[in-house]
Amino acid sequence: MKKIALAFAVSLLAGAAHADDTLFADMGGKDVITKVANDTADNFLADPRIKDTFDNTNMDRFKVLLAEQFCQVAGGDCKYTGRTMKETHKGLHLTNADFNAVVEDLQKAMDKEGIGFATQNRFLARLAPMQHDIVTK
Repeated sequence: MKKIALAFAVSLLAGAAHADDTLFADMGGKDVITKVANDTADNFLADPRIKDTFDNTNMDRFKVLLAEQFCQVAGGDCKYTGRTMKETHKGLHLTNADFNAVVEDLQKAMDKEGIGFATQNRFLARLAPMQHDIVTK
């Protein structure tokens, strides 16, 4: 009986993390998040500070993976199928300035899609821990 009660309690706790997770909906759902990912990727290519980083990148695939990642991070039912951030950025020698440029380009994309400032901050807070795997210099 204790095992069943423990399993039930764990399942409740696991579900609670997503039960009141409104970020995905607040961002506009999958369609808007996909637009944000596409706009962000386009912003990267137009940004002279970081565009060279993407010289050898299949941008069509990149946009799909970015949309998956954004959707998952926001609490949607998507599953990111790409490599880890550490693997992906290994050897690129990215700096905090590069990371900040990426964040600015993402914010520009979220502004374009009408995502409010508070919602943007909630999303950025979930992405922020990735900095440790991305910035290597």
